Amino acid sequence: MTQAQSIDSVVIAFDTIPNVLVESFNARVKWKEAAIAMSTFTQADIIRAAPTSIVPVFNTMPGIRLEERSPGSYRLSVRGSLLRSPFGVRNVKVYWNNLPISDATGNAYLNLIDLNQITGAEIIKGPASSVYGAGTGGVVLLQSQLKYKDTIKSSFSVGMNTGSFGLIQENASWQYQSKNFSSNLTHNYLQSQGYRDQSALKKQGFKYEAAFKMNAHQFQLLSWYTNMYYQTPGGINLAQMLLNPKLSRQASGSLPSAMQQKTGIYNKTGFLGIQDQWKVSSNWHLNLFSSVQNTQFENPFITNYEYRNETNASTGIQLVMHPTTRALQWSTGIEWLNNHSNIDDYGNRNGIADTVQFKDNIFSNQLLLYSQIQTDIAFKWHLNFGISINQQQYLYKRLTDIQSGYITKSTNWVPAPRFSALYDINKNIASYFIVGFGFSPASLAEVRPSDGNYYGSLAPEKGWNVEIGLKGFLLKNQLQFNLSYYHFALQDAIVRRNNAAGAEYFINAGGTIQQGIEAMLQYHTPINRQHFLQQLKYYSSYSYQPYHFSNYQQLSINYSGNAVTGVPKNTLVTGMDFVFKNQSTRLDFAISPVINWRRLSLSVLSISLILPDQTILPSNKKATSLPIFLALCISWVIVTVVAPSSSLTLTIKSFITLDIIGSRPVVGSSKNITFGSTQTALANETLFCIPPDNSDG
Repeated sequence: MTQAQSIDSVVIAFDTIPNVLVESFNARVKWKEAAIAMSTFTQADIIRAAPTSIVPVFNTMPGIRLEERSPGSYRLSVRGSLLRSPFGVRNVKVYWNNLPISDATGNAYLNLIDLNQITGAEIIKGPASSVYGAGTGGVVLLQSQLKYKDTIKSSFSVGMNTGSFGLIQENASWQYQSKNFSSNLTHNYLQSQGYRDQSALKKQGFKYEAAFKMNAHQFQLLSWYTNMYYQTPGGINLAQMLLNPKLSRQASGSLPSAMQQKTGIYNKTGFLGIQDQWKVSSNWHLNLFSSVQNTQFENPFITNYEYRNETNASTGIQLVMHPTTRALQWSTGIEWLNNHSNIDDYGNRNGIADTVQFKDNIFSNQLLLYSQIQTDIAFKWHLNFGISINQQQYLYKRLTDIQSGYITKSTNWVPAPRFSALYDINKNIASYFIVGFGFSPASLAEVRPSDGNYYGSLAPEKGWNVEIGLKGFLLKNQLQFNLSYYHFALQDAIVRRNNAAGAEYFINAGGTIQQGIEAMLQYHTPINRQHFLQQLKYYSSYSYQPYHFSNYQQLSINYSGNAVTGVPKNTLVTGMDFVFKNQSTRLDFAISPVINWRRLSLSVLSISLILPDQTILPSNKKATSLPIFLALCISWVIVTVVAPSSSLTLTIKSFITLDIIGSRPVVGSSKNITFGSTQTALANETLFCIPPDNSDG
């Protein structure tokens, strides 16, 4: 199958939505029958969005907000505020093919994962206790599917994308399939000079995954390595932005500028995980996994120069009983995460590490025990009850203080139950109810923040979440909808503070009421291969989030009742896809304005042109001549050395990106249009954001 055929098969899958299976909470049921507050995206959604960033894919879903504050710097909010995440992904647990990517401290380097390495994701909203344990900010389940084939088959594809602001992107993939073995090797490269000063990005990554069937066992391997560097421009005030929006953070008082200190992030991370899905009998399954990860993290900042050496390990076992004669499933298991971090802080003298400030040694452990039961009653009720017991422990020592010993911080065992029920009103529409308890201990970046102090007294966040919803299909399954209301009462909210030097620290500050309404609507016409307009798809998502502080006292000022910062009350994303076809050529068009009530901006605008497989690459594209030559060399090696005896499919993609900016671009994004032999896409435009002075961008 060629790449063009693969893309086409994804697009025409619009009419199979009623049969899409979701696997959250080990459910593996049709979307309509899952009593889960969740959103999903598939490979079709990835293709429709920009080819260089995962941001527009996440932001089309209700209640989900992914921000790229400088190129490569992600922060993710799933149905909540960003009080705890001035940068980074915290309090959102991330798994990839059921292997934990988040570490024992609650941190996940989501920005290391390239868009081309995954095929889709399920995003659980709200506390996800029971199977996933600690966390109030939701769960992201990334997927990269491998499939077996009865006959041996190899395929290789190469893609290039070049454009304004020094954008160069390359991705190459080799896939091997047979009856009992399947594997995929990918290489990704991305670089950009950025729009603002001190906002360049360079990222290179490799991923190899494999699946192997042997008798009652199915083994899966996931390994990847990413070397990423991005500069952090920092914040500017309104006057500076009006003067020159390209400015990075300027010198202020005794603090130097971002360019002078060469602020940025260097991250080299390697990951290796293996799992065994063992079918013990027709009724019993045993799933085991282990993984190890190492991160070399380097951060020249305004006030210091920090080095981190982080080593993570995880292991888990899950026993599942699923009788073939009954609509019943029981699963129970254990998950253990461990993190060891060496953190060394130096002075920063014009981008060079200077005098030692302090060195810290930290051990973190997170243990999760869980059990869950699912059952159906009278083919109408789908019930799910689970409970987890969670504990986290920190062991901290300042190595530069010879008088100090290890300080232990440990949370008590916290039970976190979850119950959900779904009732089938008819074969197309269902109503559901969810109640769950969330528990989220402070992450390493909060216990030991950038001000260099240790905050062992930080208490975990916790609270109950209640939700009701209605979802299903209408108009002969052409209209898909989901409407829900939720109420989450959070106690001991962890919020961010800044000291006089601009460094951050965190405290517990009362509570918040996070309640809202979410709506999702998708409509698509049946595929008509006889017409030039093959298919039309409309999609829309809406979030209403009037969050407020229920108890927030700062010194003598009481902020109770005030709106939670960083959360827009109203967010609307809507768009349309048109699929045209003339023989073997197809044109996709999508436009998605984002309405932040008082503000309108273009979120996704893409035009995809699929040409016949025999299309010859344009010879006048000098910007891509060298990469294409290298790609052809790589393909020759694969054809002659790697897979000489198997059938091979070769697809080459070439992109040229032209700047068609109609308004001032913003940090980390611009409106770019690409023309090529397989796909064209326009990157997203986001609202201009001025991060705080001590932000990493």
